[in-house]
Amino acid sequence: MKSYIADSKMRARIRSAAQSIDPVLSIGKNALTPEFTHSVEEYMEKHEIMKINVLKNCDEDLRELGNTIAERSNTELVQIIGRKIVLYKPAKEEKNRAF
Repeated sequence: MKSYIADSKMRARIRSAAQSIDPVLSIGKNALTPEFTHSVEEYMEKHEIMKINVLKNCDEDLRELGNTIAERSNTELVQIIGRKIVLYKPAKEEKNRAF
């Protein structure tokens, strides 16, 4: 998979920006469905950063879950902190990119 994050400084800036945003989606016991993946893709068309909340009733490994979501939605896993997954995908137009 292609990496969108150029270096550790860029990753740090994305992580810093992710602190101020709220989770957009939540994953529960049904985990990954095609509808969930579609929601991620749709959101990432308009935003560069996304935070996902993983509910306690989700039994899957968080790292594996984050990597699977990133792979299916063509985004990059930035970090997992607590039960939150942060994803990144650059804006299509370079003038709209924040990172």
